[in-house]
Amino acid sequence: MTIFKEKVDEEYLTVAETKAILEELERERAADEDREMRYELARAIEHVNRFAVLDPEESREFVAELQELDKVDEPTAYKIANLRPRDRDELRAIYAQERFTLSGDELDAILEVVAQYA
Repeated sequence: MTIFKEKVDEEYLTVAETKAILEELERERAADEDREMRYELARAIEHVNRFAVLDPEESREFVAELQELDKVDEPTAYKIANLRPRDRDELRAIYAQERFTLSGDELDAILEVVAQYA
């Protein structure tokens, strides 16, 4: 049972963009002494602080460059930007549920873009 009846809006975010949003939320919570930070929020902040290596502008550029490549759609571009795979096997894992496989050249093209932002 869920408390939500319908999805109102959906937006993909990189870890860096999420970090910026959570930092603002953390500042708001810290300013109000009566509001306690929930466990889930604290864990989310800890996660983005550990894994966000780019700033939000760079991460948006990264996603845009990935989307320029063939066979990289928006959701996949965000997955790649967030996970930053280092080799073909890690990249294949991202595409494991797709109905197609990428050639070695296509994998290498994606990894070249990833290497620019690693």
